[in-house]
Amino acid sequence: MTPSPVATRPAPARPSVARVPVPPLVQVLDLAEPLPGFPGHRDYVLVPADGGGHLFWLQSVAPDGPRFLAVSAASFFPDYAPALPGAACTELGMAAAEDASLYCLVTVPDGDVTAATANLRAPLVVNPDNQRARQLVLTDGVHPIRRPLRR
Repeated sequence: MTPSPVATRPAPARPSVARVPVPPLVQVLDLAEPLPGFPGHRDYVLVPADGGGHLFWLQSVAPDGPRFLAVSAASFFPDYAPALPGAACTELGMAAAEDASLYCLVTVPDGDVTAATANLRAPLVVNPDNQRARQLVLTDGVHPIRRPLRR
C-alpha cells in the first residue's frame, strides 16, 4: 500500500503593510565629564527633535536637569572639522577624530529662531560606537561661539 500524497495548500496571501519610517533612537550618553557649568548633571540623553535627524534635545535625565537644543554639525556645517585632541579621542574610545559624531549646542535669543546660533567652539563629541561623549572646548580660536544657524 502506498501512502496517499499529502495535499498541500497554498500559503495564505499576506496583507500589504505600508512601510512606516522608524524614528531615530534616543541615545543614552555616557559623559566622560559633566558639561561645563553643570557639575551636578552627568547623565544625558540625545533625543531627536525632528524627523530628519538634524535637531536634537540634549536632555539631562534628572527631573530638574537642564535641556539644550543641539544640531548635528554635519547637517548644518558640512565643512566643520575641528582638530580634536588625541587624548579626547582615546578617552572616548575612538581610533581617529573622523570617527566622532559632532553636535553643536544652539542659542535662540529671545525665542527668535531667525537669530539662532550654534556654538562651534565647544562641540559635543560622541563616539557613535559606545555612546561615550564629552563637550570639548576648543582652544585654537578658529571656530566661533556664535555662528548663525541658517542652512
